[in-house]
Amino acid sequence: MTSSSRKRVRAVTRLVPALLAGALAFAVPGVVSAEPVNGPDVASWQHPGGSGIDWFAVRASGHEFAMVKATEGLWYVNPFFVQDGIGMRAAGVARGAYHYADVRQSPEAQAAYFASTAFPVIGFGGLPPVLDIEDAKGLPPAAVIDWTRRYLNSVQALTGKQPIIYTYPNFWRTAMANTTEFSHYPLWIADYNGRDEPGPLPGGWQRWTFWQYTSTGRIAGVNGNVDLNIYGGGLGDFGSYSNPFGS
Repeated sequence: MTSSSRKRVRAVTRLVPALLAGALAFAVPGVVSAEPVNGPDVASWQHPGGSGIDWFAVRASGHEFAMVKATEGLWYVNPFFVQDGIGMRAAGVARGAYHYADVRQSPEAQAAYFASTAFPVIGFGGLPPVLDIEDAKGLPPAAVIDWTRRYLNSVQALTGKQPIIYTYPNFWRTAMANTTEFSHYPLWIADYNGRDEPGPLPGGWQRWTFWQYTSTGRIAGVNGNVDLNIYGGGLGDFGSYSNPFGS
């Protein structure tokens, strides 16, 4: 994921295709099959010079889902969000949308801002909404935890779907004081460790739903580097999210 204010704190490591081919064969609870279910996440950075993403090429290259940035704080809407949402739907790519948190601003207002913007994706057969929480903006853990609780409750009430939490281990263990309060939410963990699975999970989570393993991936249909992810189970068959004629 990307943001104008985002600071990468983890080392970037590429995983070769041969490693990925066996990544889902290990015994992780909830893994749906030995075949990896792959997908990128994208933002405006994947549209250099206003260029588009060829979602049919993305799907043909074996990527079954994608997450697209919808909003950030109360001031930003990804100008390519609708375009990418339509493209993913047409190509049969399971669609997800995420909000990049600004914990200095009202969580309830941000939940409404995201839900209203992301409805074209998450409201029609899309994946559950995602909260990208990775910057405490200098606030203490108690304040960030309270913000997170209020946002998640609000967006679930607005969308009717339990959100997914995206974060990385060091942030959760420090800025969130490694709280276990949210361990019942699906976890999307960013961990660029060069291995075939994430390291020890923070926050009392026993399993991961998505794993972002690199920010320097290259795939057909996307110009330049892109974050790449693996699905680890828990949300069922991706076919139910990618039917372009489904509800």
